[in-house]
Amino acid sequence: MKTSKIFIMVAAFAITTLTQAQDIAPTEVKKIMKKVADWQIDHYRDSYSRDEPHHPLDWTNGALYVGMVKWAAMADDDKYYEWLKEIGEKHEWNLHRRIYDADDHTVGQMYAELYRKYGDEKMLGPTKERFNYIMLHPAQTPLQWRSTPYHRDRWNWCDALFMSPPVWAKLYNITGERKYLDFMMAEYKATTDFLFDKKENLYYRDESYMGKLDNGTKIFWSRGNGWVFAGLTNIMNELDPQSKEYKYFLKIYKKMAAKLLEIQTPEGHWAMSLLGQAFYPTPETSGSSFFTYGLAWGINKGILEKAAYVPAVEKGWKALVSHVTEEGMLGYVQPIGAAPGQAWPDKTEVYGTGAFLSAGSEVYKLYGGE
Repeated sequence: MKTSKIFIMVAAFAITTLTQAQDIAPTEVKKIMKKVADWQIDHYRDSYSRDEPHHPLDWTNGALYVGMVKWAAMADDDKYYEWLKEIGEKHEWNLHRRIYDADDHTVGQMYAELYRKYGDEKMLGPTKERFNYIMLHPAQTPLQWRSTPYHRDRWNWCDALFMSPPVWAKLYNITGERKYLDFMMAEYKATTDFLFDKKENLYYRDESYMGKLDNGTKIFWSRGNGWVFAGLTNIMNELDPQSKEYKYFLKIYKKMAAKLLEIQTPEGHWAMSLLGQAFYPTPETSGSSFFTYGLAWGINKGILEKAAYVPAVEKGWKALVSHVTEEGMLGYVQPIGAAPGQAWPDKTEVYGTGAFLSAGSEVYKLYGGE
């Protein structure tokens, strides 16, 4: 009798979950992604002007390209690939100017994906040259924040784990040369040992936030942890699920996913200070997009339990979509910073668009898109 009741309850829950899943149509996901992508391209400026100060190879645009290339793979024509390829060609497939700084490696993720589509060696040549140099001349700086003028030569801020490690993982997967994987693993472990809070299962942005409190709570920046969570996803996409390296990242991923489920706001987003919802009620879409992306990916891969995580992804995606204007601008993107702060409905940033498109790529699959 008890077994029958349990079966009925489970069946009812499964039906409810399926009904919820059908509430998001893949055609609508694709439609809003196109609107956001098109708006961003229309408002993209390949310049150093005051209105748009980001260099095309800067991390801000690099994060945009990470999401845009995912959208390009879904789009009905190659115009988005062509747009990305034009950027690469204009800059001769170079990474940005600083040799070691992870921010200046981000664009390499887009180069790797374009190489996979077009098979043109010149698309990856400068990235391999830069990374080979780094391996031959590894940075010796400590991980303490602002320890030297060159302290950012290693991954001592959590955002870096999105920027550079996936490029190393992609090079390993594309070339089959283990040296790229070994270097990335050593540096990633060093950063995680330094910045990961084992009690909260979240990353400090950098050493300067350790031991500090904001309204009595530890300071874990939403966007910084969003970068980490998306980076984990992008790294694991490149690795054999049976490998010890994959299992290392999977362990971190699962811990973070469980924490994110626990601290998601009732509205569906994640607070700018992850443990301080009461003090940061304003939505923030760049971090929330990457959390939604990573959680949807985990469900699609069979890593996360559907019953527990689908409702979180649904709430997250609906919250994000509610902040897209009629024209296609994603609002409530926190400006460039390093800590919880402010966001506004009429303000956006290119990296927010990239995060949103990443989220959409996995939400689309989750709800039946092909």
